[in-house]
Amino acid sequence: MIAERCTDQSDGAYRIQTSLLPNDAPSQREQLARRLAAGDTSLDIMSLDPPFIPELAEPGFLAPVPEDVAERTTSDTLDGALAGAMWGDELVTIPFWANTQLLWYRESVVEEAGLDMDEPVTWEQIMDVAEEQDKHLAVQGIRAESMTVWLNALIESQGESIITDPTAPADELETALDSDAGRAAAEVLHRIGAEGLGGPGIASMDEGQSMLLFQRDAGSFMVNWPFVWAATNAAAEDGTVDAELPDDIGWAQYPRMDADTPSAPPLGGINLGVGSQSEHPELAYEAIECIVAPENQTEYFVTNGNPPSSEAAFDDPQVEEDFPMADDIREALDNAAPRPQTPYYNEISTTIQLNYTPLSGVDPERTPAEADTTVGEVLRGERLL
Repeated sequence: MIAERCTDQSDGAYRIQTSLLPNDAPSQREQLARRLAAGDTSLDIMSLDPPFIPELAEPGFLAPVPEDVAERTTSDTLDGALAGAMWGDELVTIPFWANTQLLWYRESVVEEAGLDMDEPVTWEQIMDVAEEQDKHLAVQGIRAESMTVWLNALIESQGESIITDPTAPADELETALDSDAGRAAAEVLHRIGAEGLGGPGIASMDEGQSMLLFQRDAGSFMVNWPFVWAATNAAAEDGTVDAELPDDIGWAQYPRMDADTPSAPPLGGINLGVGSQSEHPELAYEAIECIVAPENQTEYFVTNGNPPSSEAAFDDPQVEEDFPMADDIREALDNAAPRPQTPYYNEISTTIQLNYTPLSGVDPERTPAEADTTVGEVLRGERLL
């Protein structure tokens, strides 16, 4: 609908035609990288997942963003979303919609625990409550991209990062998983896995499955994207969950690792980039300006459940009506931290997924060091993933 509207508004200057990429992000990355490397001129506007932007920007596969376009499209972009559109301190894509995770909780559980959810809560607190009440934490323990999302948020929430020099060449890039912050993050994963706090199916628990776990009687807390609100309300309406369940759900900012350090929630979303071999870069950026207009971001949020990257887009009354947690989402997006920004992100993420799953096998003293070693060996060509 947005593509059609922008086409109409162009008065014949351009026509936006869409084609679908694969459903999963790694396959999207692979297809785009291959086509860009081959000099495909048909890639005028691309939907890009933030973690894969450096890999495409570093070799010059993305057309430069004109300064005037950057000024007009990012003047009110939320900080987290803007950080995910950069590479080497340069804006290389335009944020469209953003995404982040909140801490969702069952009101009945926190009432019994005596937790004040108007104050920041920590991972230790929610793990203690789940253990004391024999409840389950809804987290994503599957061997997939979500594991990197989770581990990165745990480390960034301590004011640290998985990599210290994003621009380092492959043979010099080092990860900092075997650090105080990395071991503390691994301790959270270890406890949830070792004590069974994530439920019996934790090894196959993705975002959708963890939502279903949270909806059951043993649900307590969940870290997940905003789609769960609309999905749970729809389930309540069609009778697949208790009709009163939405009334027992609250939300708060992502859990802290320690009480005195603000959390850094995960960052997701989609940015728009233009292929460097595009035959129509000026028209492509003109179309992008229309697509990312705040009113279009608002509509996309209301109709698709994907939050805006623009602060102004949150001000529409329909947003507040459909998403009563919109202010919390906006705050989380301002504080969100991208996953490791490096052209070698795929190697790092794959290593994390292999080393940190299943959760029951995570050893805070061993796993981070082994993951650091594996990343180094892979990037130096001494080992294959």
